[in-house]
Amino acid sequence: MTLVELARLLARPLDATLERIRLEGVEHMRAAMAEHGRALLLTAHLGNWELLAAAHRLTGFPLSVVVRPLDTPWLDTLAERLRRSTGVELIAKRGALRPVLEALRRGRMIGILMDQNAARRESVFVDFFGRPASTSRSIALLALRTRTPVIPVFTRRDPDGCHTVFVHPPLPEPVANGSEAAVVELTARCTLAIERAIREAPEQWLWSHDRWRTRPPGEARA
Repeated sequence: MTLVELARLLARPLDATLERIRLEGVEHMRAAMAEHGRALLLTAHLGNWELLAAAHRLTGFPLSVVVRPLDTPWLDTLAERLRRSTGVELIAKRGALRPVLEALRRGRMIGILMDQNAARRESVFVDFFGRPASTSRSIALLALRTRTPVIPVFTRRDPDGCHTVFVHPPLPEPVANGSEAAVVELTARCTLAIERAIREAPEQWLWSHDRWRTRPPGEARA
């Protein structure tokens, strides 16, 4: 269904796609952008997440997205064409720090998917559905170092074939800002936001790899 919807997005005028997207909670985004002038958007492979690129046109704020090349070349080419057609700026995940900081300086929103297993060298372990999960610390580090709010944003496919984008309030800042404990605390809050969104529509979570593949030191894989 996701592939069919994306093919439809490429075949039709963008306005036709935007007519089938609803926004809820966009006032949280507007308030954060008015106060900070930039934002980190936390999301996941939930619903048709690629439509979030199109949905940013309804918010009025510029969006940059951190992306990793897909393993299948033809699919990667299709995804890039689709994303660029919506007007988003693409930032390659490898070496993303400098362009992300520059995009924040220019007052953009940065979209980052964070429901994947992360390599141990770049992760912290936080609870995800009752099990420690190796989770990227990148959003927490960026948020804490640049004092940028983290706004959870998820999309869900509705029974009528339309899509609703839910914009949640910014996550609270950790009490111990600036410490490693703060990075872990904010990463845990990000992961909890993703878990809650998945629980609302578990059948729409489309990430088939082993989310818990990397285990804490001394713990064997199940």
